[in-house]
Amino acid sequence: MINVRGSLRMRNKEMGINMSPLIDLVFLLLIFFMVTTSFVRETGIDVQRPSASSAALTENGNILVAVSPEGSIHFDGRQIDIRSLRSHITRALSENPEGAVVIVADKISYTGKVIQVMDQCRLAGAKQVSIAASKDNGGA
Repeated sequence: MINVRGSLRMRNKEMGINMSPLIDLVFLLLIFFMVTTSFVRETGIDVQRPSASSAALTENGNILVAVSPEGSIHFDGRQIDIRSLRSHITRALSENPEGAVVIVADKISYTGKVIQVMDQCRLAGAKQVSIAASKDNGGA
């Protein structure tokens, strides 16, 4: 026989979608993308790098220090003094012990200032200090 009363009771109940698994999935995806995303740190200024035919591409994870054409030093998006550069590099190396310091100097910046920056980076404990350059495609 057909159960008429049972089918009438089912019509009165509201049908709904359980959103809990969907919300859990969205949070898991959010956590996954936050963990796997690499954050790129910039120097804070735009410089014209000198070109070199021996320039080589290095992997990410470097500590970037910029030297402007006027000789100001920029680290992590803000201008700093040469006296505080060592402490900033020490802190960055404590977060990333295998990180290499890359000095992004403008091609018309003073060599003396770049040498001072290199010296402070080495005194802070950086094992690898290099100067950024653009790859020279020509060759004269």
